[in-house]
Amino acid sequence: MDRKIRVGILFGGKSAEHEVSLQSAKNVVDAIDKEKYEVVLIGIDKSGQWHLNESSNYLLNADNPKLIALNKASEKVTLVPRAEKNELVKLTSNQSAGPLDVIFPVLHGTFGEDGTVQGFLKLADVPFVGAGVLGSAVGMDKDVMKRLLRDAGLPIGDFLVFHKKEIESINFNALVERLGLPFFVKPANLGSSVGISKVKDFDQFEEAIRDAFNYDNKILIEEYVEGREIECSVLGNEDPIASLPGEVIPQHEWYSYEAKYIDEAGAKLVIPADLPDHLIKKFQQRAVEAFKVLCCEGMARVDCFLRKKDDEVMIHEINTIPGFTKISMYPKLWEVSGIPYKELIDRLIQLAIERHESEKELKTSVEL
Repeated sequence: MDRKIRVGILFGGKSAEHEVSLQSAKNVVDAIDKEKYEVVLIGIDKSGQWHLNESSNYLLNADNPKLIALNKASEKVTLVPRAEKNELVKLTSNQSAGPLDVIFPVLHGTFGEDGTVQGFLKLADVPFVGAGVLGSAVGMDKDVMKRLLRDAGLPIGDFLVFHKKEIESINFNALVERLGLPFFVKPANLGSSVGISKVKDFDQFEEAIRDAFNYDNKILIEEYVEGREIECSVLGNEDPIASLPGEVIPQHEWYSYEAKYIDEAGAKLVIPADLPDHLIKKFQQRAVEAFKVLCCEGMARVDCFLRKKDDEVMIHEINTIPGFTKISMYPKLWEVSGIPYKELIDRLIQLAIERHESEKELKTSVEL
């Protein structure tokens, strides 16, 4: 292809993690190879409207994580599937804004990381970075994710699941008997530690339940695993590879939203983690196993624990669109593993195109 590859950076979204997505997108846009790719900025506001943004002013307060916002004073667009090529169409004038060769969804949380956007992009027949519909949906729903990991024989922490209609029957004493104290309460379908609480007593428990149900109609209550927090980045389609592991040492009581995205001193990241060779290989093996079990493609960050009492490597969760901010683990781990940020973005885009080309070879009708 002689011309530049036209890449749509899709960011923002109808999610509690909207602002995190804006931060991630800024870093991707700053790092992408402008000699190879023509960048098309598509910001999704909190109502779900798509905006075609200019590179000079697509974010407001871009350098302040607490005030960062999408600039909505831009052309509203939609992606329209055509017979030959997908096309961005301006809603006010009904004029074409051109086709896209590939989309890089830098979306976190619901309506972006959960398979909804992925399904839309598949219908539009446009290649996109990251997991497909199934892997995205499974990776977002912590209940389904943990059941699949458990059934595949991968070690995970104990957990219980409750739906909103069961709220009055959630018994604190029964939970303590099963899980011990402290334990965590979290929405089943969200990320970036939004809506998550660490519960140490009954008073905290009631507030935590209410808060989690503000974000989802299904919540998880899971045991606190005492140990080191270790993360691995995974890259690839059918033959994925894992980065060197890194360690998160929270400077707050736990790795909260503020520690991850607001306070640059909120957590100490040890990259790579100080681990013996046999444990490095074990974490990499576990990360790739989890990636495959959960039907992921392209990229994911696999979060694990090294349990203190027995050095057991346990899977905590997977993130199919991990953070790409300047303090995010996913790109940092690949950089220390020999793949710098710009090259990582390039590889992810190429993996998306390769998967799309492979899928196009499949039959979609029966020849009679």
